[in-house]
Amino acid sequence: MLKNQLKNMAKEYNHIEEVSCMACEPSSWGGLWTEEKLDAFEKYVNAYLTIMNVSRDRYNWKLIYFDGFAGSGSRNEKKKEKDSVLLQDFFKDSILQKEELNLYKGAAERVLSIPQRGFDYYYFVDKDPESSLKLHELLSRFENEKTLVYRNSDANKQIEMLAGAMQKDKKLASLVLLDPFGMQVDWSSIEMLKGTRTDLWILIPTGVIVNRLLDRKGELTHIEKLKSFFGKDEDFLRDYFYTISQEQTFFGEIEKIKKVEKPIQKIAELYIKKLKDIFKYVTPEPMVLYNSRNTPIFHFACASNSSVAVKIANEIISKKQKR
Repeated sequence: MLKNQLKNMAKEYNHIEEVSCMACEPSSWGGLWTEEKLDAFEKYVNAYLTIMNVSRDRYNWKLIYFDGFAGSGSRNEKKKEKDSVLLQDFFKDSILQKEELNLYKGAAERVLSIPQRGFDYYYFVDKDPESSLKLHELLSRFENEKTLVYRNSDANKQIEMLAGAMQKDKKLASLVLLDPFGMQVDWSSIEMLKGTRTDLWILIPTGVIVNRLLDRKGELTHIEKLKSFFGKDEDFLRDYFYTISQEQTFFGEIEKIKKVEKPIQKIAELYIKKLKDIFKYVTPEPMVLYNSRNTPIFHFACASNSSVAVKIANEIISKKQKR
C-alpha cells in the first residue's frame, strides 16, 4: 500500500515541482552554477517532504536533514585559498571566476524556508568555526520552530556518526547534502551509509579539482587524495584514466603515457558506478554544472535505496538541463 502511495505521489510530481519556496528569491535556470544546484535541490526537498509527510507518523519515522558543508550561509562568503592548493590555478586558467567562487553557498536557508512540515532534526556541519558561528546567527530566527543542530567538525566524522545512528535505529530517515568545493569527502564515509534509509545528493568536483589531479603526464603527485576520494588503488586509477603504449624513437623504444579522452566524463562515470555499489538507485546522468565559460566543473548526483526518489531526481535533472 505504501509503495502504491509513493508511486502516485511521484506521478503527481509535475504539479509539486511548480510549488516554489515563497521565502526564497526567484532565479532563472540560466544563472550561475550555484543557483542551478540550489534550485534543483530545493525542488527535490519539496517533493521529498511531500512524500514522507504522508507516512512519517504512521510508521513513526524521524526525518533528519544533514548538510555536511553548510558554510556560513552568506552569499558573499569567501573561500580561503588554503582550502585547495589548486585554487590559484583555477583563477589563473579562468576555470573559475572570482565572483563565481564568492557566490558559493549552502542550502540551509532555502531548506528551512520551505512552507510545509519539515524535518525533525536539521544538522549543519562545517569545519570552519567562523562559518559555523555566522550560520548560527543567520538561522537564529528559525530556532523557535525547528530543531537545529550545529557541528563544528569534519564532515567525514559526522557522516560516520550519522550512519552509525541510522544503523542502530531503523526508524531514522535522512536526506544528506554533500556539496564540498573540493575533494573533502572520503569514499570510506560514503560506504558507511550503505543499508540506511538515506537519500544522498552529492556534488562531484569532476572538472574543478579531480581532473587537475589527474595530470596529463600521469605523475599523480596527489595520488593519496585520489585514492581516498574514489576508494580505489593506484593501479586501478592508472588503468582507468591512462593508456600506455610503446613508441619507437631514434634512441630506442620509449613508454608513452596518454590521458584518456573526455576525462571529466570518465570521472563522473566512475563515481556514479561506485555509488551504485552503496545505493540501489543512482541518477544515471547527473546534473552537469558549468562555469561562466561553459566548461563543466561539477556533476550533481542523487543516490537512494528508493526507486521513487531517484525517479523524481531524474525528472528534475532532465527538465532543467533541457532549458
